[in-house]
Amino acid sequence: MKQLTILSFIGLLVHFSSTMLFAQKGKDSTDAQTLNEVVVNATRARENSGMSFSNVSQKDIKKQNLGQDLPFLLNQMPSVVVSSDAGAGVGYTGIRIRGTDPTRINVTLNGIPYNDSESQGVYWVNMPDFASSVQSIQIQRGVGTSTNGVGAFGGSINVNTLQLNREAFGEVNVSAGSFNTLKTNFLASTGLLNEKFVFDARLSRIVSDGFVDRASSNLQSYYLSGGYYLKNSFIRFNAFSGHEKTYQAWNGIPEALAKGDSKGIDDFVARNFYEENFKQQMLASGRRFNFYNYENEVDDYKQDNYQLISSWKLNEKWRFNPTLHYTKGKGFYEQFKYGENLEDYNIKPVTIGEMVITETDLIRRRWLDNDFFGGVWSLDYEGSGKLKGNIGGGWNQYLGDHFGEVIWSKFASESNIRHRFYENESVKTDFNIYGKLYYALSSKLDSYLDLQYRTVNFETKGSLDPYQMFNSSNKYAFFNPKLGLNYTFNPSASAYFSYAKGSKEPSRQDFVDNPGNLPKAEHLNDFEGGIKLNRGNWTGEIGLYNMSYRDQLVLTGKVNLTGEAIRTNVEKSFRRGVELQISGKISEKFTLAANATFSQNKIQDFTEVVPSYDGTPDEVNNLTDTDISFSPNVIMGGSLNFHPCKTLEISLLPKYVGSQYLDNTSSDNKKLDAFFVNDLRIGFTPKTKAFKDLNFSLLINNIFNHEYESNGYTYSYLYEGKITENFVFPQAGVNFLAGLRLRF
Repeated sequence: MKQLTILSFIGLLVHFSSTMLFAQKGKDSTDAQTLNEVVVNATRARENSGMSFSNVSQKDIKKQNLGQDLPFLLNQMPSVVVSSDAGAGVGYTGIRIRGTDPTRINVTLNGIPYNDSESQGVYWVNMPDFASSVQSIQIQRGVGTSTNGVGAFGGSINVNTLQLNREAFGEVNVSAGSFNTLKTNFLASTGLLNEKFVFDARLSRIVSDGFVDRASSNLQSYYLSGGYYLKNSFIRFNAFSGHEKTYQAWNGIPEALAKGDSKGIDDFVARNFYEENFKQQMLASGRRFNFYNYENEVDDYKQDNYQLISSWKLNEKWRFNPTLHYTKGKGFYEQFKYGENLEDYNIKPVTIGEMVITETDLIRRRWLDNDFFGGVWSLDYEGSGKLKGNIGGGWNQYLGDHFGEVIWSKFASESNIRHRFYENESVKTDFNIYGKLYYALSSKLDSYLDLQYRTVNFETKGSLDPYQMFNSSNKYAFFNPKLGLNYTFNPSASAYFSYAKGSKEPSRQDFVDNPGNLPKAEHLNDFEGGIKLNRGNWTGEIGLYNMSYRDQLVLTGKVNLTGEAIRTNVEKSFRRGVELQISGKISEKFTLAANATFSQNKIQDFTEVVPSYDGTPDEVNNLTDTDISFSPNVIMGGSLNFHPCKTLEISLLPKYVGSQYLDNTSSDNKKLDAFFVNDLRIGFTPKTKAFKDLNFSLLINNIFNHEYESNGYTYSYLYEGKITENFVFPQAGVNFLAGLRLRF
């Protein structure tokens, strides 16, 4: 059935496209590059929208693109904090904006939603080296403009890969560095053939051992794109795929090990009943320690993406941009488990004579097999007068199958290989429609109005384990208004103000963890304002924000049966802060770009629950005015660039992140220390007639070898007293990547 649905979508667009192509046949081609931007313009903020945003160009991305995932290429953007499980930016990575976690950052690729529909996060590891195909990125902070997908709830990342290469080329990129990291890719384009056709391709491979022991990555991807351009219209088909195989480093390490606390390590080993050889492994590895030893403790996932994108000029004022998409994902993570209860896997105990065996060592795989498809569109009005705008929206559906298999068991009873011990399936349908108007109230004052209506239907059924069924059906309807004003004092100064409402449904895991107390949808009222200045060679911006939440989902301190943190709604919370930005030319050889965010991030009333495992009652702590976890009060970044000559650039890239609490109790015993890290980047582009482009790059990360942790988790419990376990993710000390780019 789902294949028929997808084919029907494609058939409709192909029919429409062929009709439009016939209608415009014979028209001359013109500068088609500007056409590529219209597809993403409907969901991007404009200068007169009053929103807080930053644009990142392809040129800036190339400077840093030596193999690390996309979040690390955005590390110097305002209010951004990044982290890597493996410690060096390759493999599983994450990004936060204003303290907002990845499940609340809406990501679109060419206007198409990319967040996982169920977890609502983005797994950048599933599209290795995607940055090499990116034309531009816009990062919106706060709710931002209406977009497609889960919906911005603190931030959004809008990625555009559509670019027109008029001239044919081939390009090879090779980079290598610490931890046996190696990236190779090949890019090619036919250029614009007969002033109408273009075909682009990329093939990439990235491998790395990782800073953390055995946290290796083997990442492969490709990107293919073909387009047909007319004078004012185009149609383009993109196919890109990523296959990642990463050794798991999801547990982090005990905080005591990261700090070299001998007593803390002894206490951790004792209370968790680890043996002496385990302790010696920890001490031998130190900050690079990995809990996993099983040779195939890996995450293995493949994702294929298909996009059919088009833009049609209907007349002098109207343009229609319809797009269809389909994503297929399938993969698993494999685990060796010691001493598991057979009944937990729906396997009968083994009886040998009078001995009954109820526990066994086994290897299991947890699978995800999903399909995501739908369509997004916008109808743009670009009049010559005071009024401009668009209407748009999308319909998308997700079909997800979750199941677990036992692929080996020391004692298997009557079970067979690939015995399934749970399976459930989900269907999530997301629909949204929005309208945006830009109206010039006067020669100096511009206004912006944005209204979005979004519905979500999420249904799931099946089992989570032999003891728990997971059947749920939930529907949501959200109305999200937004408005903005932009006043231009003179060509060098302007001020803006905006209000935006965001609404968001709980994730699948929230339903799993709260079967008796269904989570509520979250709501956010976001007020933004600021001043932009442009004087000579310098630009600057001062922005203020007040993000007021209702029913925000936050960590409780409890963990579920698999050790994952449980979230609960809190009635009132907020993020308030000021963002400062400045960039300019210090002299003929020096340029500067800097940003700083100072904020407060608070929960008005929070109830911490500390579970008991010794028969005593759970500990319940009612707290007020506590800090939101992973929300540093200070974030600073930027670059100082030295240009001794036209072909050489040397950049110092400092990053400061203030202390972050691991939970919402504001306890100094559960937080990450502040860190200040400096990277050094050197780019050399000599002039040569042998190649169209020749570039040498060197990136030295953490040049002062600072020991720091950028992520972690914590949980407390009662067992003959109160025990708190802190785990952190150490990042690599000084390390490097060196690259060569040849374009011919």
